[in-house]
Amino acid sequence: MSSQTLCAVPQVISPCGRDRSLGAILVDSGRLAPEAVERVLRAQKEQGLRFGDAAISLGLVSDEDIQFAFAAQFEYPYLKTGDQSVSAEVIAAFKPFTAVVEQLRALRSQLMLRWFNGEPGHRALSLVSADRGEGRSFLAANLAVVFSQLGERTLLIDADLRNPRQHELFRLGSRAGLSAILAGRAGTDAVIRITSMVDLSVLPAGLVPPNPLELLGRPQFASLLDDLAKQFDVILLDTPAGALMGDAQTIAARAGSALLVARQNASLTRSLQQLTATLGETNAAVVGSVLNAG
Repeated sequence: MSSQTLCAVPQVISPCGRDRSLGAILVDSGRLAPEAVERVLRAQKEQGLRFGDAAISLGLVSDEDIQFAFAAQFEYPYLKTGDQSVSAEVIAAFKPFTAVVEQLRALRSQLMLRWFNGEPGHRALSLVSADRGEGRSFLAANLAVVFSQLGERTLLIDADLRNPRQHELFRLGSRAGLSAILAGRAGTDAVIRITSMVDLSVLPAGLVPPNPLELLGRPQFASLLDDLAKQFDVILLDTPAGALMGDAQTIAARAGSALLVARQNASLTRSLQQLTATLGETNAAVVGSVLNAG
């Protein structure tokens, strides 16, 4: 991997992981003033507290700060609230101890058992939904983060060449992406390493082309996925709405699998049934479904 960022924190801390004390991580990440360390150590000794508890009792840090430091010790990456390198919608990057992210980890476990189990051809998974606004891009981004937090070499591909979102969620700006690769104008150097996270890369959609379905249907797409499967353990593909065009079915066929996404009190049963039927025609394995809260 190209990144030289080894610590799972926004600031570069070296050395990192379990060799770093809680105090050193708090200081180096800007969460505790260096001159305050002596006060914490004195309170720790006088009151028989752990360093983190002593710092909290003095009002110098918050519970969130301590959680951050513990996560850094165990190389469990997440970002400080307010960090602008990733959108706040990518909640798993900021608040990994919330109920929502716990549900994402449970989904990750199910996918590890059902699909990402080491079998040949089980590296790529498309996320599909019938209509727009059902939480497909949100789920793809957050799932990518929790897979990377597990230590899996994770790649998120924005294969929605009509209304791409991942470049916004990961603050990538306008740059070459999947469309340029499929058109023969770029190579895999368009894959972007997310340096504020561990083991996470994103291939943005790039310029929205006039012929997305034709590009996705080219043999180059299958070849690209084969090449990337040699470099990554988990490849997640965001897709356009499946009921509106045929892109999602093509992407699912190339990936070999699909995770069906719906939204409570919004998704139409008929649309979901039609999408499931068309996915079956592609021979893509539907590995499960997710119902997002309304």
